[in-house]
Parts: sequence; C-alpha cells; structure tokens
Amino acid sequence: MTYDYSVENLWKVVSSPNYLNNVHPFCKENSIIKWNNDHHEDKILYLNNKTYIRKFVSWKALKGYDLWIGDNNKDQSFVEWRLEKAGNRSKLTITVYPFLLSNWPRILSFLPYFLYINIKLKSYLFSVLSGIDWYIKENTPVPKNQFGKHSWFS
Repeated sequence: MTYDYSVENLWKVVSSPNYLNNVHPFCKENSIIKWNNDHHEDKILYLNNKTYIRKFVSWKALKGYDLWIGDNNKDQSFVEWRLEKAGNRSKLTITVYPFLLSNWPRILSFLPYFLYINIKLKSYLFSVLSGIDWYIKENTPVPKNQFGKHSWFS
C-alpha cells in the first residue's frame, strides 16, 4: 500500500513497541516479550482470543524486518515487512509465507491455497495496512473490525 507520508514517519509507527494496539483492527492486545536494539519479540492476542508470538529475525531501520509468527512452539509463518520511498510518499509491503498447507504436496495445495488461503490473507493484510493509514491520519487507534470482520481473527 502507498501512503501519503514519508518512510521515516511510517517506520516510526511500525517499529515502535506495542504499535499493533494502535493499527491492527483484529488485535485485542499487543504486548512486549522483549524489545531492544538486538532483540524484538512480542505477543498478539487477537479479538477471537487466539494468541501468536512474533519473533523478529531481521531488523533494518527504514527498510523493514522479517519475522516468524504463530503459536509458540508450533507451526510458524514467515513474514516480510518492506518499506520504500515513492517520491514524497512511502510504500509498505507485507509478504506472508503461511505454514498452512506447507506439508501438503504442491499439486494438492495449489487450489486450496489460491481459492481460500490467498483470498483470506489478502483481506487480512488489506485491513492491517489500512489500519496503519487510519492511525497515522486520524491520530487515534483504529476501531476493532474497522474494515470488516475476519473469520480467522475476529
């Protein structure tokens, strides 16, 4: 998604501790496990009471980060957050490599992935990216389920 503000302003939001409390429309609570220059880890409690741990494995100021997310000690999805300048604007891209169907043979997982998982994932990411925009423009936390409910997290 492209935003009407600088990469520096966007980075300030998405790199701050507990920021999901302000930007994530399906987040009930985002709490820190450890947050310092060398280690970033937090916990997300979703509206449906599902809890995921995010363990950051790469952190590049003003560029983005990579993380693993999922139930603690269970299957994890890999996520890339990337920021880039677009003139006076900025662009944020979130790419998720979900663990769902990862144990299936590719030939069998292709249709379920593109007909179900990919559609749900795009809807979810649109809501998260829109929540970031809402928070920066309105200077107030995004309301819960602001862009519609999501069957995985609402």
